[in-house]
Amino acid sequence: MIDRRTWSAAALGSLGALALPTLARGAAPEGGGNILRVPFESAETGFDPAQIADLYSARVTAHIFEAPYRYDLLAVPVKVRPLTAAALPEVGDEFRVWTIRLRSGIFFADDPAFGGKPRELVAQDYVYAIKRIYDPATRSPTVSTLEEEGLVGLDTLREAAIRDKKPFDYETPVEGVRALDRHTLQFRLKESRPRFVSNLCSSSIFGAVAREVVERYGDDIMAHPVGTGPYRLKSWRRSSRIVLERNPGFREMLYDGEPAANDLQGQAWLARFKGRRLPLNDGVEISVLEEGQARWLTFLNGQVDYVRVPPEFTNFATPGGVLAPNLVKRNVGMRRYVNPDFTMSWFNMEDPVVGGYTPDKVALRRAVGLAYDIDSEIRIVRRGSAIAAQAPMPPGTWGFDAAFRTEQSEHDPARAKALLDLYGYVDRNGDGWRERPDGSPLLLHMATQTSNIERQLDENWQKSLRAVGIRMVFVTAQWPENFKAARAGKLQMWGLGSTLGEDAQAGFEYMYGPSIGSGNLARFKLPAFDAVYRRMLVLPDGPERAALFLEAAKLVTAYMPYKMHVHRVYTDLTQPWVTGWRSAPFRNESWQFAEVDAAMRDRLSR
Repeated sequence: MIDRRTWSAAALGSLGALALPTLARGAAPEGGGNILRVPFESAETGFDPAQIADLYSARVTAHIFEAPYRYDLLAVPVKVRPLTAAALPEVGDEFRVWTIRLRSGIFFADDPAFGGKPRELVAQDYVYAIKRIYDPATRSPTVSTLEEEGLVGLDTLREAAIRDKKPFDYETPVEGVRALDRHTLQFRLKESRPRFVSNLCSSSIFGAVAREVVERYGDDIMAHPVGTGPYRLKSWRRSSRIVLERNPGFREMLYDGEPAANDLQGQAWLARFKGRRLPLNDGVEISVLEEGQARWLTFLNGQVDYVRVPPEFTNFATPGGVLAPNLVKRNVGMRRYVNPDFTMSWFNMEDPVVGGYTPDKVALRRAVGLAYDIDSEIRIVRRGSAIAAQAPMPPGTWGFDAAFRTEQSEHDPARAKALLDLYGYVDRNGDGWRERPDGSPLLLHMATQTSNIERQLDENWQKSLRAVGIRMVFVTAQWPENFKAARAGKLQMWGLGSTLGEDAQAGFEYMYGPSIGSGNLARFKLPAFDAVYRRMLVLPDGPERAALFLEAAKLVTAYMPYKMHVHRVYTDLTQPWVTGWRSAPFRNESWQFAEVDAAMRDRLSR
C-alpha cells in the first residue's frame, strides 16, 4: 500500500508552542476504558475497499471487512489461516483454479441497508466485491493487480463497459470468480498463479462487501463501511479523528497463534490470551497527527497507547538503540525492526522534460539519481532510522538479496556532472544553471506537502541538485490532491513510500506498463520489463524466479523511472497498560489482539 513520507523535522526547542489534540491528559477515551488509542501519521481517504490505495485507510478497512484468509498473528515466517473460510483453499490445474469453502453463520454488522434483518455472508458477496474493482465507474486503483492475476472473463466485462459506455454488467456470470453455491467461492485464472492466496489474505482490499450497502449509500459509500469484521465505524471527522467500536454481532472467534520458539513475547501472549474471545478491546480511537512532535508528545503525556518514534526523537527514545532510562522506568514496551517498505521519487515518463526513453532523457534521470544525497537523508532527515535501498525489494520479503547492489544507492555528483555534460545539459548562458540540449531552461518540478519532513526532504533535493547545476522548484498541495494528480499523469516528479506484503513482486508493479493510471504513477512502459514481470507471476518460488527479480531491478536502475531512497527502520513503543499488540509487517488487522488495562492507564496517567 502507498503511504506518505510523514516525519516531523521541527526543532526540539519549539515543543512548547505545539498545539496538542483536544484529548486532555488522563481523560477517558470516548468509548470507555478498554479502548485502544492510535495515532495516524497521515490522513485517511475513506473506507471503501474498492476505492482506497493508501496505507492508513487500509488499516481501518482491514478491521471492518474480512477476506477469506489472514496471516497468523504471531508466526514468522508467515502462515495462512482461515478467516471466513472453513479451511485452506483447494488448488487445482497447476494453480489456476482456487476453490474456497466459506463458514456458514457469519453475519454483516447491522445496517439500515438490510431492512432490520440479519444478513449472512455468502460467496456472492466476494464475487460482487471483486466485480466492483473491475467496474470502471469505481475507478479502483487495485484493478491492475487483479488484471495481472488473470481472472477469466472479468477483463471482457470491463472492456465492454468502457467500449459501449454502459454500466458494468454485474449479472452475467464469469468463470474468473463465481459462487458455486451459497458458501462456495471459486476463482479461475488464465495462467498459473502460485501466490494467488496472498490476495485472499488482504481484508483491507478484498474483504466481502454487501451489494445492498453499496446501492443504498452510492457516492457516499466511503463513509459507510459495513463488513463482517470485529469493529464497525462509530464516528468519523475527516483527516482528524476516526472511532471504531466493537461489532456487537461479531461471531465467536478465539485468540490463537503460532509464535516461534524464540519469540518470548509472542509465547507469553499466547499463554495469556489463548482461547479468549476477540476482539480483546471494546474499540479503537484514531487521531490523525501528521507532525512528529504531536505524536511524540501525546505518547509521553499518555494520550495515545502507541507511537512509532519519529526519527527526530530517536536519540531521546532509544539512544544507542536502547530504550531510554526514563521510558524503561515507565515500563514502556519497545520493538525495533526494518519495515518491508521502500521510499521512492519518480519521474513522469510522459513528461517532455524528464520523461522518455532516448539516451539523453535516460542520462538526465540517472544524473539526478546520482546527484541526490541518500547518505544525507539517512543521517540528517531520518536520524539514522533507515538503510539505503538498492531496489524495490525490501528486507524480509521474498526476492530480497542482501548482497545485491545497484546505482540506486550511490551518491556521485562527479558522475552526474559527466553524464549531463555528455548529453548536452550544459550552462550555455553562464548563469550557473544548466539548460536542456535544445537550449531551453532545465527546471524540475517536484510535488510536495506541507509537513516538516517534506520540507527537509525538499531541502535535501534542492541542495543535491544545486551542486550539479540543476534547478528544482516545489509545488505544494495536500496529499490526496497530489495522489489524484499523479494518477492522472499531471505531476512531473513526486515522492512516496510503499509497504509490501511477504513477496517483493508487488514492488515491481509500480513499474509494470499495464498498471499505468493506478500503481504505476511514473507511467513507465518497457516491453522488456513487462515480460520479466509476467514471467515472475507464473513461476514458483525458486532460483529462476529470484534471478528475474534481479533482472527487473537492473532494468529499473538503467532507465531510472524511479529513484529508490530507503527502507525505513521503525521503533514502535507501547504504553505499559497495553498487552498483545504488535505492529507487524504484512498484517494490517492487529488491533483486535490488544488488551487495554483501563485501571492502570487511569492510575499512571494522573
